[in-house]
Amino acid sequence: MKNLYILLFSMLFLACGNDQKKTEITEETSTNENQIEITKQQFESQNMLFGQLTEQSFNTVVKANGMIDVPPENRASVSTFIDGYVSKIPLLIGDKVKKGQFVVSLTNTDIVEIQQNYLEISSQLNYLKNEFTRQKTLFDEKITSEKSYLKAESTYKSSLANYNGLRQKLQMMNINPDNIEQGKITSTINLYAPINGYITKVNVSNGSFVSSSKELLEIVNTDHIHLELNVFEKDILNIKKDQEILFRVPEASEKSYEAEVHLVGTSINNDRTIKVHGHLKDENVRFITGMFVEANIITSSKNRLSLPKSAILKNDTHYFALILKEEKIETLYLEKVLLDVGATNEDYIEILNPEVLKNKSFIKKGISLFSEI
Repeated sequence: MKNLYILLFSMLFLACGNDQKKTEITEETSTNENQIEITKQQFESQNMLFGQLTEQSFNTVVKANGMIDVPPENRASVSTFIDGYVSKIPLLIGDKVKKGQFVVSLTNTDIVEIQQNYLEISSQLNYLKNEFTRQKTLFDEKITSEKSYLKAESTYKSSLANYNGLRQKLQMMNINPDNIEQGKITSTINLYAPINGYITKVNVSNGSFVSSSKELLEIVNTDHIHLELNVFEKDILNIKKDQEILFRVPEASEKSYEAEVHLVGTSINNDRTIKVHGHLKDENVRFITGMFVEANIITSSKNRLSLPKSAILKNDTHYFALILKEEKIETLYLEKVLLDVGATNEDYIEILNPEVLKNKSFIKKGISLFSEI
């Protein structure tokens, strides 16, 4: 019986020892999971670099979208005051024009009739004026009746009004009335560019009939372009004049451009947004009106300790950095540390537990080599 007790006690002692050893191995394995060993040759061949924790600026932004546009005075429609057929249109979309440059010509028999009417009235006006003056003199001397005087006055003033009206109409049609008085009648009128800019629309072709209500061409001057953004009403009270705007044209480039808030709208649209007008800081950048933009309006900014995105490993919902634990002659020993992250910007992520990286070097470039670890 005594030997049995001794045997049981020995077995129990061995079992406890094995459990303790198993625990020690598990703990060591768990600890080693965060340890990474690489050679200096690997470090250099992968162009890795070490870095230190730095402060970076993180912005509070209001997201908005909108388009590239121009002020109303930089956009012009070319139309006509009289119906006609297009006889010449030498321009294409994208052509640059200067103010006063010929852009299109129209022809119509009505154009000839207006000039004929003007010429007839012009030739009669001197006679009617002289007759009115003569009748007034005779009436003042009580030689003629008041009826004859009033008739001469009415005929003259009516013809004068008709003359002035036709003269204005001809000038609006870009026809010089003085040439008509010399007998130079034309069947064509020319239209000219009202502003400098580029042709953005051509709605007619040679031979097509156009009415006075139709837009023939559109000209846009892109010397001063701006942003027209839509901001939801829940955010509009945070928007102030002169706030910085970072925007990009996602369909054309990933590059960000700078602008600033110039005007904030005072009325709400049907989609519950308010217009915000922004001025570009660099107007030399070539944009096309109508381009869709995505924008961040910066309402506040703060400096926080951060790491570059290139220095962070992500595993599911966890973020890690690799710090230098120990350096030997040919070997670097790295340790994977868990990060608590906050705000992000284009290149950096805020670190909410910076104490784990304090006074330590971490790999800031080439960390993607360890993405599977």
